[in-house]
Amino acid sequence: MALLTGDPFWRFPFRHTFIALRHRNYRIWFAGQLVSLLGSWMQITAQGFLVYELTRSPAYLGMVAFAAGLPSWMFMLWAGVIADRVSRRRLMLVTQSAMMSLAAVLAALTFLGLVQAWHIVVLAFLLGVANAFDAPARQAFVMQMVDREDVTNAVALNSMMFNTATALGPAVAGIVYAGIGPQWCFTANALSFVAVIASLFFIRPRQPMGAARVRASAWADLREGLRFVATDRSVRTLIGLVMVLSTFGISAVTLMPAWAVKILGGDATTNGFLQSARGVGALLGALTVATLGRSGLRGRLLTASSIAFPLTLLLFCGLRTEALAILAVVLVGATMVVTLNLVNSLVQTISPESMTGRVMAIYSLSFFGFMPLGAVLVGVLAEHIGEPPAVVIGACIVLAFTAGTALLVPSVRRLA
Repeated sequence: MALLTGDPFWRFPFRHTFIALRHRNYRIWFAGQLVSLLGSWMQITAQGFLVYELTRSPAYLGMVAFAAGLPSWMFMLWAGVIADRVSRRRLMLVTQSAMMSLAAVLAALTFLGLVQAWHIVVLAFLLGVANAFDAPARQAFVMQMVDREDVTNAVALNSMMFNTATALGPAVAGIVYAGIGPQWCFTANALSFVAVIASLFFIRPRQPMGAARVRASAWADLREGLRFVATDRSVRTLIGLVMVLSTFGISAVTLMPAWAVKILGGDATTNGFLQSARGVGALLGALTVATLGRSGLRGRLLTASSIAFPLTLLLFCGLRTEALAILAVVLVGATMVVTLNLVNSLVQTISPESMTGRVMAIYSLSFFGFMPLGAVLVGVLAEHIGEPPAVVIGACIVLAFTAGTALLVPSVRRLA
C-alpha cells in the first residue's frame, strides 16, 4: 500500500497515522473530548460501585444500564433528524451542558449524603436522553471538521481516544473512590465537560452541504433517511453488519467476569487482565485503521477484519490457559475495533452530507440499541448451556453473516 504513494513502507505509518490532527478544528475537538471521556469513565466506574454499595443487588446494576440505554430506542432516530436540521455544534453545546448538569446533581446528592439508588436510575435515564441526542450530532460532526478523505483517520483517532480513556479512567476512579469518595469522581466528571464545551466554542466548523434546505416536516426527513439506508445496498449491508456484531459478537464481553472464574479458574485479577487485553487490542485496531485509512483498500480491510473477528472469538473459546486466552482477547479487541471503525467511516463517506445526521442516528441505534439486547441474550444462553457454547453460537452467527456478505455483496469489498 505504501507503493501506491511512492514512499518506502516504513515511512507510510508516520505520515498518515495522525493526519486528521492537521485540521485545527479536529485538534481542538480531540483535546476537549479526551478530557471529557476520562471524566465520563470515572463516573461510570464510581457510579456502578456506588449502586452496588447502596443495594448489594446485581439486578440493580442491570436496571441502571437498562435505564441508560432505553432512550436510544425512544429518541435516537428523531435526534438524527434534528442533527440535520440545526447547527450540530449548538446541539452538542446543549447536550454536553445537560450532561455536565446531571453529573453535578449526582455529585451534590452524594456530598450531602442524600443519594439513593433510585436517584441514580433516574439520572442514568436522563443522561441516556442527552446521549441519544448527542451521539448522531457528534458522529456527523466529524464531516464538518476534517476533509472527506480524512474521515476514516478521524474516526480511528476518536476510537483511540475512547479506548485510552477506557483504560485510564476506571483506574483513576478506583484510586479516587477509595481515597476520598465517589462524590469527587462525579465532581471530576462535571468539571471535565468544561473542556469539551470550551472546545465547541472555539471550533469553526464548515457548513454541511444542503443544511440550509427547508424541509416539509420531521416525519418526511425521517422517512428520507430510512429510505436511503433501505435502498442503498452498501449502507444497508454495513448497518446490518453492526446490528449482527452488536447482538451476537460484542455481547460476549459481558461474560468476561464469569469466564475468568469459571473457565480459566482465575479471580478478579484475571478478569482485569482480560479487560485490559481487550483495551490493548482496541488501541492496536484503531491505530491500524488510522494508519491505513487512506490506502484506498478500506472495503478489503473491512471484509478481512469482519471475518477475522468471529474467528478470534472461536479461538478464544477453545483456550483454557490464561496467558493464551489473554493474547486471544487482544486479537478479539483489535479485529472488533477495525471492523467498527471502518463501518463508521464508510457509512459517513457514502452518505450524502445533508443527511449524515440521520444516517449516523440509524448507525448509532444499531450499535447502542442492539448491544443490550445481545447482552441479555448471551447471558440467558450462558446460564442454560454454559459460557463457551453461548459465545460459540454467537460467533458462528457473525461468521455466517460476514462470510455471506463477502460472497453476496462484493460492492462492500470494493469500497475505497
